[in-house]
Order: sequence, then structure tokens, then C-alpha cells
Amino acid sequence: MSDYQTLEVTRENAVARIAFDRPDAHNSLTEGMAAELVEAAHDVVSDEAVRCVAVTGSGGAFNTGADLTTLSGDGSDEPTLRALAGGLHEFVSQLVRAPKPVVSGVNGVSAGGGIGPAICADVVLIAESARFEFAYPRIGLSGDGGSTYFLPRLVGLRRAQEIAFRDEPIGAEEAVDLGLATEVVPDDDLDARLAEESERLASGPTRAYAATKRLLAESLETPLDAQLADEGETIARLTRSEDFERGLAAFGGDESPEFIGE
Repeated sequence: MSDYQTLEVTRENAVARIAFDRPDAHNSLTEGMAAELVEAAHDVVSDEAVRCVAVTGSGGAFNTGADLTTLSGDGSDEPTLRALAGGLHEFVSQLVRAPKPVVSGVNGVSAGGGIGPAICADVVLIAESARFEFAYPRIGLSGDGGSTYFLPRLVGLRRAQEIAFRDEPIGAEEAVDLGLATEVVPDDDLDARLAEESERLASGPTRAYAATKRLLAESLETPLDAQLADEGETIARLTRSEDFERGLAAFGGDESPEFIGE
């Protein structure tokens, strides 16, 4: 793994962990972090030894979007916001298209541009005290980071409009009820639970997970017959994998299969 100034990127076994690491600034986004996010995503997604990616924050926040102290509040901020959005969007895009599961551990407030990296994951764990805040209307800006893409798909258009226009904090339990998060975890247990879930997915059938991830994502814009055809082709092709052979051999027995991701 490369050395980073604004991120903590580590790897343990088959799990790569990316943590936003500007705790004194609530892990807010700078141009430097935006550039490092692109590099980190490329590093972990392209590494075939990594079979699951975990994303979280250092300290008491997940990510609070753009570092507002770097902005002037006028048109001179346009190049800065383009750079911030560009790096953040590439990061989110790589996570969504990664041929491996992604788990986010929302350890504190996730606001503005921090929402997209949190809710784009395949599994979203959220600490009891954490919350989501859309936040953009407070500074007269529109959503980015994938928030306007994922919100309607996860909660429906009407609820997405409520979140965006009312801009009220969404606590952990409500986030699960709405479909923004998967599971509420006690604050002190989040790191351990994030590691446990990431390791579970990393030990699973990686190619099957990747195929299912792609099928689910594409289903939202694919006609039924085309989706069925893709499902048939994909499941048939996966019979060539070693994980299928191992899974079928162990099915119905006393021991779980040892998948190798191939």
C-alpha cells in the first residue's frame, strides 16, 4: 500500500481498509484527499489479493464533505469544487464497480459529500450515535458524491426529496428503517463489527459476489427479458469457477466450503 497524507489505508489478509484520516477537521475533503481517494481506490480495487474493501473514518466522524475553510464563497471556488467532486466521484465509481464486496462503517456524522461513499457500499454498518445530514442547502449548493443517484434508488423519490429539501438529520435507527444502512452497531463495537463483516465477505465466493453485485446494479435499468438472459449466462459461466466446485462438494455436509475467490 502507498503512503497517504489524508487517508489511512491498510490491508489485513484479504481485506483492505480505507479510512478518511483528517480527524481534526471532521475528515472533510480537500483537493489532496480527493486525489488520494482516486489512488487508494485504484490500489485496492486492482489488487486481486484484496477480496473485500472496508471504508470508514478516523476519530468521531465518517466524512463531512468539502472542507469549507478552503472556500471563499464566490465563483473563484469553481475549480476547487470541480477538483473535489472529480476525485470523490471517481472514488465512489470505483467502489461501486469493484468486482468485490464493499462494506462501509459509518462511525460518526456523514454529511454532504460524505454521504455517497457511505451509502454506495454493498453493506452499510452504522454506529448508534452516527447520523446522515444532506447539508448542501445550508451553503446554497446541490448534492454530489453520488447522493442524488443513490438516495432515490435506496429510499424512493419522495423520501429522497424529503431528505434533500428538508435537510433534517437522520439517526442510525431511521437510516436502517429507510434503507440507507444495513445494521446499527453499538459505538464501541463498530470497528470490530466492520472487521468481522469484511472478513466474512472476503472469505466468500468472490466471483459470485462480483457477478451478483453487477446484476443487482444493472437490474435498475435493464428490461426483464434482458436481465433474465444475463442471469442465465452468468450463473452458467460461474460453473467454471473453483469456488462452485468447492461449494457444491461441501453442500449438505458438516463443514463450510473454503472459498478461494477463483
